[in-house]
Amino acid sequence: MIMSQAPRFRTVLSCSLLIASLAAAGTACDGSGDGHPLSAVPYDAADQVSFNAGTGTAKADPEKPLEITARDRDGRITDVTASDAAGRYLAGELSADGARWHSTVPLAAGARYTVRVSTEDADGAPGLRTLSFETAQAPAEKRLTVTFGPEPGKYGVGQPVTAELSAPVEGEAARAVVERALKVGSTPAVEGAWHWVDSENLHYRPKEYWPANATVRVRSTLEGLKVAGRLYGGPSKQVQFTTGDRLEAVTDAGSYRMTVKRNGKVINTIPVTTGKPGFSTRNGVKVVLGKEYFVRMRGTTVGIPEGTADSYDLPVYYATRVTWSGEYVHAAPWSVGSQGSANVSHGCTGMSTDNAEWFYKTVRQGDIVKVVNSSGDMMDPFGNGFGDWNLSWDKWRRGSALLPGALDGGNPVDAARLRPEV
Repeated sequence: MIMSQAPRFRTVLSCSLLIASLAAAGTACDGSGDGHPLSAVPYDAADQVSFNAGTGTAKADPEKPLEITARDRDGRITDVTASDAAGRYLAGELSADGARWHSTVPLAAGARYTVRVSTEDADGAPGLRTLSFETAQAPAEKRLTVTFGPEPGKYGVGQPVTAELSAPVEGEAARAVVERALKVGSTPAVEGAWHWVDSENLHYRPKEYWPANATVRVRSTLEGLKVAGRLYGGPSKQVQFTTGDRLEAVTDAGSYRMTVKRNGKVINTIPVTTGKPGFSTRNGVKVVLGKEYFVRMRGTTVGIPEGTADSYDLPVYYATRVTWSGEYVHAAPWSVGSQGSANVSHGCTGMSTDNAEWFYKTVRQGDIVKVVNSSGDMMDPFGNGFGDWNLSWDKWRRGSALLPGALDGGNPVDAARLRPEV
């Protein structure tokens, strides 16, 4: 019994000493004089560091890097944080001895920066210096602006985002600067990427179609950023649009039927006629570009001389456009006898007036129109509408400047291939 009491006494005594020690420590921490450098209030390091940026009304040249140096040989710079009013941080590099920091990326033009420099003196005491300065504006003729599409509104789930630049941008490094600054977000979020169509145009699409009833937001953070040479980003207007239901119209040229689905459920099956030999309808995914209640279609627009067997001059109603060169889904009352059994058109998808009216009123811009089992060529990815979805995801991403070694310069449009048809 005696041996069991001794350890218990020592345990209580030890706890009492621990409590007393903690109380003493707490008393010391209540003050500001514990002597640890991290607990000290930083002193004003205004005399310890120098900047090459302008102050007051003077504006810094965005072509020159920001440099900060330690004046005191016994002190050093420990950290630098620089950001502009848009929240963009300026990357930089600090020398091993803490004597110099310099920016490693160009300053933005027409921007206001706040720089926080942390230092320490020979005794290890911390200092802080905060500086604000502005950079000069880039000349108006040297500002790259972006026009986004589509216009605000509601679209089908196949609608790509477009970005038209005010000047051509060449070179992978310059294109990467632009592409990083073009921001696309959606609710719900999906994976997507930009693709350079040519030096002045980019398209953005998700890996798959947009979700139904989504909200898509597009903006640019390019303003003030150096793109290349003396070219800097300018202001651009942001765009927001929404998607409707997922509507897909699939025309099987081999069975002469169009199947229309809404959110995966078949809502109509329509007998149709597509392009006859020599005028075969293009295969692949197209996107509704617009709708025209009345269009006058002439054979001369597709190179058919007047007075020949294939010539025509017809009033056409309920015309839904899917290519810029003149491919439509439209009413074709003159070919009702062939609809569902033969392909007799000059490239368009024809159907009865009642069916064309229903289709016209059902679809919206951005909806998906796909053709399969035609003997025609594949729809071009770019230049004659939106054939973006005919590229695999891997090929699409190879048109981005942000995938190392992938940029292939886009897919330049061959104007000679853009023959109009009806």
